[in-house]
Order: sequence, then C-alpha cells, then structure tokens
Amino acid sequence: MLRELHRIWRNPRYFILMTLGVVFTFVFFATVTREGQPTKLSVAVVDMDGSYLSRRICHEMEATQGVSVKAVYNNHSEARKAMQRGEIFAFYEIPKGTYNDLLQFRSPHFVLYVNSAYMLAGTLSYKQLATMGMLATGAVQREVYRKKGYKDEQIMGLIQPVEYDTRNIGNPWINYGNYLMTTLIPAVIAFIVLMHTSYIISRERQEKTLKNWLSRANGNPFYALIGKMLPYTVWYVFLCLLANLIMFGFMGFPLEGSWMLMVLNSILLIFAAQSAGCFIAGSIPDPPLAMGISAIYSAMSFSLSGFSFPVESMPTFLYSFAWLYPIRHYYQNFCDIAIFGNGFSHCWPRFCALLAFGVLIVAGALMMQWQVNREKRLAVQQYKRDAV
Repeated sequence: MLRELHRIWRNPRYFILMTLGVVFTFVFFATVTREGQPTKLSVAVVDMDGSYLSRRICHEMEATQGVSVKAVYNNHSEARKAMQRGEIFAFYEIPKGTYNDLLQFRSPHFVLYVNSAYMLAGTLSYKQLATMGMLATGAVQREVYRKKGYKDEQIMGLIQPVEYDTRNIGNPWINYGNYLMTTLIPAVIAFIVLMHTSYIISRERQEKTLKNWLSRANGNPFYALIGKMLPYTVWYVFLCLLANLIMFGFMGFPLEGSWMLMVLNSILLIFAAQSAGCFIAGSIPDPPLAMGISAIYSAMSFSLSGFSFPVESMPTFLYSFAWLYPIRHYYQNFCDIAIFGNGFSHCWPRFCALLAFGVLIVAGALMMQWQVNREKRLAVQQYKRDAV
C-alpha cells in the first residue's frame, strides 16, 4: 500500500484524470438536467387553413412550457427541410378547409410529424403536441355539442367518459435528472473504477515491475492486489458518498429508504468493479488486450444492466449475462431502497451477489501466481539451454 501511495505521488496524472472524469460527468448532468426536463423545444406549424382555429392552436402551443413555435410554414416541404436541418423537432400540419369542415360537422385530420432521431427531444415534442391535439379536439367537440343543445355536464361525459388520475411514484415532477443522474453517475464511476484498476495492474507488467511489486507482499499476489487497491478504494468510496450526498441531500432527489443501505450499496459496487478489474488484468498477461476487454465489458454494462432496456425483454442468453455485471445488482438495490423504501430483507440477496464478485480477486491472484511461476520455469529452462 505504501508503495502504491508513493507511485501516486510520483505520477499523479492518472489519479487526477480519474477524479476529473467523475467530477465532469456529475457537473455535466447536473447542469443539463437542472430544469428537470428540456423546455421550449423548437416546433413548427404548417398552416394551410389560415383560419381563426389554426391561429388559436398556434397561440396555445406557444403558451405551453414544453415547446416553442419557431415558425409557421405555408407548405409541407419547407417544414420538412427545416426538420432535416435540425431546426425543429416536430411540426403540425393543419390542412386547408379545416375550419369549414368543423362548421359543417365533418372531421378534419391533423397530421403530426416528429423527428425521433433525437430520442428525448422527439419524444417530449410528440407528447406535448399530441396533448395539444387532444385538447384542441376536445374544445371543438365541446362547441359542437353546445350548438346541439347539450349542457356542460353532459358534454364532459361525452368527451371524456373515463377520467384518469395519474400518480408518478418516486418522481412526481417527471424530473429527468432524478433518474438519469442516480443511475448514470454510479455507472460512470463503476466504468472508471474497472478501467483504472485494470490499467494500474497491467502497467506493472508493461513497466516490468511485477517482481518488485510481488516481493513487497512476500510473493503473495492476493496481498499484493489488496494493498495496491486499498488507496484507490478509499478515494472511490469518498467520491460515491459525495455524489450520493449531493443528489439525495442538496439536490433533493427522493430517498424513501435508509441512507446507510445506499452507502453500503455504493461501497459494494466499488468493491465489485475493482474485483472485476483485478480478474481481467490478472488473467490476461497482454496489457493492451486486458484494457480492450475491460473497455468492452464496461461498455456492455450500460446496455445489459437493464437501465436503457429491460432485461426481461431480452433474449434468454442475454438475460443470463446481465447478472455478470455489478451495476445490474446496484440498480435493483437502488430501486428497492430509494424508490420503494425497502429494507435489508429485500436487498440482501443482491448485496451477497456484489460480495461474490470478491472471488474474482482470488481468481486473478491465482492467475498472476501461475503466470509468475510459468515465467520462472521458462527462465530456468532457457538458462539450462544456454548453459548446454
């Protein structure tokens, strides 16, 4: 451990870059999601009717917080070109004769075009404009029913016979930072931890200091790995605790369960990520190959952990691979603790799963010991051949 502290003091750039990577990621997402969700997304209207109704729809769209009407076009081609240039994310097309159709009790058709290449912006634009379309339709139906002599109580029953009461559990404000930061920040920290662990172990081989390192631990690679990882473990845990304190404390993200269980969850995530890095670097003698496999393993964890796509909907063989990633168990514990407020009785199986990754440290140490013994045997054989 003292040897590793001395190496950090002599060459601190990797340690500093690792810390700056976590800090930059946190500040980036905190800045991007400070409003909760994107607002005033650029949309447009293709108004081929030019009536009171179309102008009323444009005015109501502009009054909403989610979207902003950037332009009103006279034809479809102009709006499509603006969407292809990335100037707008969606547009309404109001056909000619819409208002006359309504007066004659015919049903005009509005068309909504959305650019889903920008997933978040496209989805939110669609949601806002679809809601506006439903409200506009309801307003028109109300006027029609009034002209037919219906009372307002009867009209509401005809327009919306079933009223929905939506309650968002754990995130009633629909704050995107709430679930983006609480899932992406731990994932990025785990990614950096695994890559950094694999690098500092592989660097011992690259710099040909493996024998010197093991000699400090009396030839025991298990003790060597623990001593080398301990300074980084303390720092990683500090960064995780600081991130949790800011998110659940200063930023006010909901935490229904125990703070101590979230701390334990973060510590075990760091431990599991370091264990995976020790195994990859300890079992693969080629440093570039070890770093490449670490990068692939870490990158796949974002997809196979269930954050971006539910693992239950994946093919069976991919669903099985999801359990090989520490961040998967962390996410499940996070949902149990932070959202549902469950206690240790619900989380202990996944705590045990994160602890089970410690077996990889032993496996990596055994692989390192085997490789060192093999190099010694090869050196002895070479010496005998040279002597002969």
